Amino acid sequence: MTTRPAFQPVKVGVIGLGRFGRLHSLTLARLAEAELVAIVGRRAESITKLQTELPNVPGWTDFDRAIDESGATAWVVACSTTEHVRITRRLLEAGHVVLLEKPISDSLMEAESLRSLVRDDSSNLMLGHILLFNTEFTALRDEAAQRAGISFIDCVRHRPATIVRDFPDENPLHAAMVHDLYSVQVLLNRAEPVSFSAQFHRTSEGAIDVALAQLLWSNGTLASLTASYLTPYGMPPRGFDRMEVFGTGWSARLLPNPRPIEVWDERASWPLALEIRADDNGPTGMLAEELRCFCRVVRGTTAVPIGASYFDGLQVQRWMERLAATAR
Repeated sequence: MTTRPAFQPVKVGVIGLGRFGRLHSLTLARLAEAELVAIVGRRAESITKLQTELPNVPGWTDFDRAIDESGATAWVVACSTTEHVRITRRLLEAGHVVLLEKPISDSLMEAESLRSLVRDDSSNLMLGHILLFNTEFTALRDEAAQRAGISFIDCVRHRPATIVRDFPDENPLHAAMVHDLYSVQVLLNRAEPVSFSAQFHRTSEGAIDVALAQLLWSNGTLASLTASYLTPYGMPPRGFDRMEVFGTGWSARLLPNPRPIEVWDERASWPLALEIRADDNGPTGMLAEELRCFCRVVRGTTAVPIGASYFDGLQVQRWMERLAATAR
């Protein structure tokens, strides 16, 4: 009788302990597919704080020591964008598999500098794209694949007006619309548009608070995208999202944010704005599914999905550059 080899979880480390790095860490620590063996932060205080939730996970402030000592073979890079390429290059050169949060870099030229280290199938570099694993979006993708071609896609992504005050240099094209551009890329199977146009609205102080974009493909498919920092205090804390898709004889609408649970006391609240849960009962939602997929990629049992490869990231980054250029 042949016995199957014991299942071995993927040994994973997380670099960057901000909001999303913490969520990655909490989720990985509770996935059967992974063993979280390292958390890496710039400050010892950040590590100590996270270790109150994950007391058995070792931490490092020295990135190189973490690589050498932790035993991790796969890494999630969730640090500041300015450090993405430097850290990812070091990991790829050391032979590790990387899940890199978007964007690859603020600079397309710097992002392309990793090309020689990335396998042709991008199996050693997967990009973080949680919307790809959103329940509604996966259902839409499956429906679209079974139906006649897409004629028009309309995406709306509104975020709080306070972002303009708190982050005056943050363009909604790069910080918000980019997620819908990735979703459009997936729905249209990486097809390259033939026309780009965009417009910005600015506040009286000159900050961009609305970005509009239009893309056209050679088969006539159109996409219209809106991203803004306009929602007032009384609306959900992460604004709201909507996507509508029209094909030949069919259409679909997604309302993925906020999730349809509301709570009222002194004011309304939306406790599940995003489909992400990482509690002790087991992680669920799009981040958990993304990390499960990453573990399968590390094991070589699945390919990096469309929209999450290094080359997909470069394509969308080129789209954003062309849109920004037309808006100027």
